[in-house]
Amino acid sequence: MAKGQKLVSFLTFQLILVLLVLDQTNAQGLSLDYYSKSCPNLGNIVRKEIHRVISIAPSLAAPLLRMHFHDCFVRGCDASVLLNGTTNNPAERDAIPNLSLRGFNIIDNVKALVEKACPGVVSCADIIALVARDAVLEIHGPFWPVPLGRRDGRVSIMNQVFAELPAPFHNISTLKAFFAAKGLNTKDVAVLSGGHTIGTSHCGGFSNRLYNFTGRGDTDPTLDPNYIVKLKQKCKPGDRTTLVEMDPGSFKTFDEDYFTLVAKRRGLFQSDAALLDDPETKAYVFLQAQTHGSTFGKDFAESMVKMGNALVLTGKQGEIRKHCALVN
Repeated sequence: MAKGQKLVSFLTFQLILVLLVLDQTNAQGLSLDYYSKSCPNLGNIVRKEIHRVISIAPSLAAPLLRMHFHDCFVRGCDASVLLNGTTNNPAERDAIPNLSLRGFNIIDNVKALVEKACPGVVSCADIIALVARDAVLEIHGPFWPVPLGRRDGRVSIMNQVFAELPAPFHNISTLKAFFAAKGLNTKDVAVLSGGHTIGTSHCGGFSNRLYNFTGRGDTDPTLDPNYIVKLKQKCKPGDRTTLVEMDPGSFKTFDEDYFTLVAKRRGLFQSDAALLDDPETKAYVFLQAQTHGSTFGKDFAESMVKMGNALVLTGKQGEIRKHCALVN
């Protein structure tokens, strides 16, 4: 395809995506120009800080994207994942799946910069959404318009994480149910799983597939035996702390290699392997693997917009926190 045709195709996609965003978000009370008067430099402030951070530590892009996922899947995109818990009331960030979250300090730093420019105006929930998008852009991922106007929640409950957040050991039926609860469909399951193209996991996140899959000292039959040998070299029995790349060789670059790995039965988690157990998600995996991710960037952008709309608080709901870890 000639350069001119590629540019026209890209611009057409961006226009379609913006129209899709406008259609989806008007009903949610979000808009692309929500802070155009109250904090007109917001986008530049966030972009500049995230560029600085990812230039120094590109491996932080994955945790910042993951933060957005973990926030939106529990109580919706309301920054409840950022709230500190107490001894008597543990919060979402105290739940086991969130103990490995990183990047809280980066969100706090961005919030401080934004507060300096526009005190009491921009929510932590909107900052999480913008930071995730800009972090992905910094590692050559797709752009998506981020509708704004989310409010911050005042509640964060540890046990809700286990009831609402998709887990690495979930089967395809459970994944589809958890996604559907947030307004996401079967295609979104496959597309957003592609976020595993970046980042790492502790051995503890998948070691049962290597050593004790059914409680009898066996391995997961859905995992490529040759890959099991390689993973066992990195993760010895009982090792729960060593980090392993989810997309070996390009875990700092947003690309389509994840789908090639899953198609070869080399996805790290049971939830990755589960994509091959449903006709629609399986077809999507093989489409991206065989066409070098021909539609993955576009699809990921669309699914991220949908996820970012999940159960948002708007208008007079919630609040605008002064500090993201504390209710006002």
